[in-house]
Amino acid sequence: MTKKDLKPILIEALQYYGGAANIIEVCKFVWANYENKLKGSGNLFYTWQYDIRWAATTLRREKTLKPASLQTNKRWELIDKE
Repeated sequence: MTKKDLKPILIEALQYYGGAANIIEVCKFVWANYENKLKGSGNLFYTWQYDIRWAATTLRREKTLKPASLQTNKRWELIDKE
């Protein structure tokens, strides 16, 4: 697992929570579903909670997540592409 793998995992986590979740919910999802891969990921194991925020910032730039100013209750929200 690498830092680049976190973007699709973040999307997966948000989809699991119906399209929006806070950072704690996202990190719980990641740990519950990717613990073993994280443990074997070298330095990423020590930085993944920071790097998941990097993934969110990147997804905002790519117009996959709503801008922070439009998110409610500090929840990361997917942009509805329909």
